Amino acid sequence: MRALLALALCLASCAPTEPGSVEAVAWGRDLVADPTLSSSGFNPFACTTCHPPTAGSSLLPGAPLEGIAARQAWWGGTVVRLVDAADFCFRAFMRSPDPLDPTDPRWRAVDEYLASVSPGPTQATLPFTVVRNVTDVPRGEVARGHAVYTGACAVCHGALKTGDGRLRPLVPVLPNVTREYGKLFPGTSPALVVIEKVRHGQSFGVGGTMPPYALERLSDADLGALLTALGL
Repeated sequence: MRALLALALCLASCAPTEPGSVEAVAWGRDLVADPTLSSSGFNPFACTTCHPPTAGSSLLPGAPLEGIAARQAWWGGTVVRLVDAADFCFRAFMRSPDPLDPTDPRWRAVDEYLASVSPGPTQATLPFTVVRNVTDVPRGEVARGHAVYTGACAVCHGALKTGDGRLRPLVPVLPNVTREYGKLFPGTSPALVVIEKVRHGQSFGVGGTMPPYALERLSDADLGALLTALGL
């Protein structure tokens, strides 16, 4: 036991977190793709599960990592320190039993990596518009819906109808799981339950560990197309 403790202390003290070092940046790049950044044995998520590396057409729920450290604030302007913004994800979605420690060598390495992909001047806070009241949306084209599923849902839920490649066995298979919604949510259409899960994530206790999808990350038009692809 003492040997393990000594090893842990050595690893922490010898961790490559010298500010600006190539080693620190490389370690941080590895850590953002590693679910074990959270100490929870039940966590399947890495930072990159939800956050695409660069800005573009990604349909993942998180803002791109590129430029993230240069922003003035996070979570739509409600959080003013990057470590606090990360801590929210760390505990809410990555199931960490403890808050993110700003002095943890792993966070310092992640911070170095995020700084390395955030060159240039301070950037404006990205909007994060939460849909307050969930309502039905017009349906869209099925082809677009399949593209939305591939870009937004498959990373966790796996292939449509089979779940092949899903993040872990307990993640429900779509749209199969919606057949149970009539009993689980009586009086509410399965489509509206899906919209609730997408728009509010786990906020009201029906979205598992899902993050919420702001309007900027998934439009109502794309959500309507997704519902068509799900047969809802």
